[in-house]
Amino acid sequence: MKENDKEIENLIDKMMTETNLESPSFDFTSKIMSQVLVSEKSKIKAYKPLISKSAWIFIGICLIALTIYSLYFNTEISNFEIVKLYSDKASTLFSGIHFSKNILYALLIVPFMVLIQIGVLKNYFDKKYEL
Repeated sequence: MKENDKEIENLIDKMMTETNLESPSFDFTSKIMSQVLVSEKSKIKAYKPLISKSAWIFIGICLIALTIYSLYFNTEISNFEIVKLYSDKASTLFSGIHFSKNILYALLIVPFMVLIQIGVLKNYFDKKYEL
């Protein structure tokens, strides 16, 4: 088995000495880089927002119309009566639950901190992937 390995090694050594090293053409690197740049540009997709501008305009107009309608047109049941009805039900439903001050502070601070963190991370990734 060792003789077979030596024969293979000798054969490989002969082949290596007989063959010349191939070298790439003069502009090989520039050709490869131009192909890489072309393939990268084809992969880039244009930014398309989840909600288009026209949809935001429609949502804004609906909110303004709803606000104007609720302010200027009277309904049979006033808004205050509806709020009072639901607040009474909610207060009786949650009357037995008591939170400590620490829990209340956490419930107030955590959403605020999450909003700040979302803004910071969005800014970071926008700068990182800026072209």
